[in-house]
Amino acid sequence: MKGWMLAGALALGIGAGPALGQVALDKADTSGLRKVGAEVLFWSQAQRDANFPHMEKIFPGHVVKAGGKVHALPAGEPLGLSDAEIDAFIASQNISGLIVLQDGKVRLERYARGYTPQGRWTSFSVAKSFTSSLVGAAIRDGYIKSVDEPVTRYIPELAGSGYDGVTIAQLLTMTSGVRWNEDYTDAKSDVARMFLEPVPAGEDPTIFYMKKLPRESAPGSKWVYKTGETNLIGVLVMRATKKSLADYLSEKIWRPYGMEQDAFWMIDPSGHEVSGCCLSVSLRDYARLGQFVLEGGKGVVPANWYAESTRSHAEIGRPGFGYGYQWWSYPQGRFGAQGIFGQSIRIDPKSRTVIAISAAAAKATDGGYGEARTAFMDKLFAAAAGK
Repeated sequence: MKGWMLAGALALGIGAGPALGQVALDKADTSGLRKVGAEVLFWSQAQRDANFPHMEKIFPGHVVKAGGKVHALPAGEPLGLSDAEIDAFIASQNISGLIVLQDGKVRLERYARGYTPQGRWTSFSVAKSFTSSLVGAAIRDGYIKSVDEPVTRYIPELAGSGYDGVTIAQLLTMTSGVRWNEDYTDAKSDVARMFLEPVPAGEDPTIFYMKKLPRESAPGSKWVYKTGETNLIGVLVMRATKKSLADYLSEKIWRPYGMEQDAFWMIDPSGHEVSGCCLSVSLRDYARLGQFVLEGGKGVVPANWYAESTRSHAEIGRPGFGYGYQWWSYPQGRFGAQGIFGQSIRIDPKSRTVIAISAAAAKATDGGYGEARTAFMDKLFAAAAGK
């Protein structure tokens, strides 16, 4: 399953200059920053452990401000799993943080690899599901009329491109029909090249690259995982709201729901957040986002937004699994967000349980690793449900 790509680690060049909430870094060496971004997938285990909790020290970005009131996560009854079993899972998966909420109460919380409740950990593609939530917020706020609107209504530069006639919903479900190569082992892939090409002054780098891509199938007919399309969604939300994604996320979710800590969102060469990737969030705030979604996002997104966005809209070639509006759907009615190197939020509406995991896995993706993780999360869900 390819719900994991780095989503613009190569994007990290010169920002637009210091602004409210922007992390102040020396961005003079653009090529150096790009080189570091390109090497993230090939960091050693020691580098992953050292850098995943401190991405703001390496890359430029914006701060998502938390408010003064914190959404409480009271202690719940401990899960009925042995410490030895939990410890073995944490060690085998290089996990840095594991938390389980049921009915908003903490039933399990563990840290490792030097991570603490006061720290943050990078999300990689878990950020895609955060971006999806901002689409829902923009619809409720009236900035966007409907997911059935054409993308070109908000990004007119795409008129005449492969995205002509593509709807917002088709971007969200990655079924645009536009050709894309997400292979990070291929230096010529789209995801590797999209932020490396020179961009004319005044043009958005995401739009500049995406508008050149050809169409390979009819919109809505084929699912292909495309981080570039999540980046387009971010551009669309910024265009519609006239706000940065960091500010809008702070306004709609971070402050009102009571996230405990500021988050950090890496930016692309134009100074815009890389919406397909690269939020850094505390473990408890990842869990709070899952709880927010489980509760339906009342007052922030339309009433049916999460029911619609977390169900399967596209088959991905694996029975029982699917893709929604930047959310993965799983067997037994579960859904979640996931990123490379073991980042996960998984939600079971039936047992009202949220699991959030931060990790520094040895590989970006690994089929056996993913299967073992799902099997253990199934145990956690069963324990929460009293089975």
